Amino acid sequence: MPTEKTALKLVKGGAATMPAQPTRRRSAVRRTPQPADPIEDLLQHLDEEPVGTRRSVLHRTATKRPRPVRKKPPAARPARRRRPSWTAVVLAAALCAAIALAGFLGSRWYGDHTLDAAHQLALAAAKQTTVNFVSVSAATVDRDLKRIAEGATGDFKDEFARGQAQVRAAVVENNVDSRGSVLRAALVSGGRRSAVVLVAVDATVKNTKVPDGRVSHYRIQVDVARDPASGRWLVSRLQFVG
Repeated sequence: MPTEKTALKLVKGGAATMPAQPTRRRSAVRRTPQPADPIEDLLQHLDEEPVGTRRSVLHRTATKRPRPVRKKPPAARPARRRRPSWTAVVLAAALCAAIALAGFLGSRWYGDHTLDAAHQLALAAAKQTTVNFVSVSAATVDRDLKRIAEGATGDFKDEFARGQAQVRAAVVENNVDSRGSVLRAALVSGGRRSAVVLVAVDATVKNTKVPDGRVSHYRIQVDVARDPASGRWLVSRLQFVG
């Protein structure tokens, strides 16, 4: 078969026209450069700088990190008190107990000492006033009666003052000369301000009827009290009990 020749038309100023064919659009594909492998970069730079002298290559090739937010420093905590050791606690407790015991024993000793001193003063006052009461002489009657009155207080002082004139008259009229001495004395009861004492007394009494004298034995109960003003122990009551 005879071949048909296609005539080419020349267009002025243009190229020969080809038969029209459907055109296909090609989609443009952009290739994004892939980041270099950090491991390969690390291997390439392994011989260039010592490991550990600077930041690792992995850190340099990594993406830029955001700046760290500065945190406010925590508020200063109050210093914890140091707890004392058990040894210090035990020693402190023992010291407190020793001080308390010493104070208790000291106060008790002081109380016992003052009470004993009060008893001794009460005994001495009872014995002295009893001896004064049975020791009266016509030659020294005023002085003897005055000495008895000075050692008296309370009811005994009032009674003695009321009968003092009669006693003086009887001593002078009978020419009495009596001398006494304490045989024994014992504390019946007593505290720091008052006491009861039992006194055994012998007295040699001379008078106009018995010029040679005779010995008399007396047991006298004496109540004594401490005078707040002078601090002296005085007889508040005196009575014969046998």
